Amino acid sequence: MLRKYIPLLAITLLAFTGCESSGSTSGAVNASDSPKPSATVTAQPTAPAETAAADSTPSKVTMSVITAVRLADAKSGWIGGKGWIARTDDSGVKWKVQYEGPGDIRQLFALNGHDVWAIVGDEGKLLSTKDGGQHWATLGKVPNRAFLHFITEKEGFSGNAQTVDGGMKWTALPIPEGITGDAYFHDKNNGWAVKQVKDAIEVQRTQDGGKTWRSVMSRKTAASLTGVVIRSAGANDAWIELIGESGMTQTSYSLFHTKDGGKSWQTVLANSTAGGGPAPGFPMGDNTGPKNTGSRPGPLYVVSPDVAFMGGQCPSCDKPNSVGWTKDGGKTWVNGKESFTGYGELLLAMADANQGWLLTNDNEQPSEMYTTGSGGVNWKKVHTFDAPK
Repeated sequence: MLRKYIPLLAITLLAFTGCESSGSTSGAVNASDSPKPSATVTAQPTAPAETAAADSTPSKVTMSVITAVRLADAKSGWIGGKGWIARTDDSGVKWKVQYEGPGDIRQLFALNGHDVWAIVGDEGKLLSTKDGGQHWATLGKVPNRAFLHFITEKEGFSGNAQTVDGGMKWTALPIPEGITGDAYFHDKNNGWAVKQVKDAIEVQRTQDGGKTWRSVMSRKTAASLTGVVIRSAGANDAWIELIGESGMTQTSYSLFHTKDGGKSWQTVLANSTAGGGPAPGFPMGDNTGPKNTGSRPGPLYVVSPDVAFMGGQCPSCDKPNSVGWTKDGGKTWVNGKESFTGYGELLLAMADANQGWLLTNDNEQPSEMYTTGSGGVNWKKVHTFDAPK
């Protein structure tokens, strides 16, 4: 089965929420991305150029490998693939291709059912629509490959890059030197970053837009920090995923959560593995923490300060994909009983604590989509996509 396995694609769910009309900044990305620090580059503004219309003459698009997903609500949302974006309004049973163009869709973010953005290709081209995908316009480029999220129609963030004009122009907010992965700004004032200093991992917070940063958590660690995923569902809320070392198709990782701006922290997950070693923030041989299923992390999706979901992947298993969750802020973790086929990237998006979508990929078998209305307890397959070529 290992020959079928293909590594997770880099994105950046994932990914808080963007799937809700409230404009919350939570969402999902792939935990294996090992994101790089945000670039301090300012993208120059360009006039939006219309690139595609949904009512143009349709062509047959091969909807095989799914590279991005985002919800507006439990029934409506978008997926992206290799050169296309499609929308559903019946929870994934039927899909309508709305955009075609060169490049893979790296990320999608939906503020509501009308305002949606997409990052295309390695160069970070940014598309947007204001009519639910009927027409898409090219805005310019995002200056980094961090997690994209908007809090209004105009204001959005990607790592430490901020836009106040809907994505045409980006400016850099100050971040600490030497951080691992990307910083995360919930809004223009509140941000989070992680760095490793010798044998300790330090979480830092800003409340003044990056002008000053202070340490709010420090933990001794036996593992090197190779990646960080940060999500937030409120000004004082942060979910910090720390990715450690890998070996034998296994990756160690941990997940911490605060609701009070870093005054107190809850250990949500501590997944040490034989191949990857101890979970970041834990000593060698410590196997006492809560554990997610699988031997490496899947996508993290934060719904609220209480509710978060996370995939797990087991490359050596017949059904390598699974999902776990917490609904009490991380005090307890529940591992779902169902598992899913597919040795490619696992995608996850939740509309609320109960309703969500899961998509699997494989380099030999068709991608599949499942929906849940029970908070992850039960999943129903609703769509099988085209076979990969």
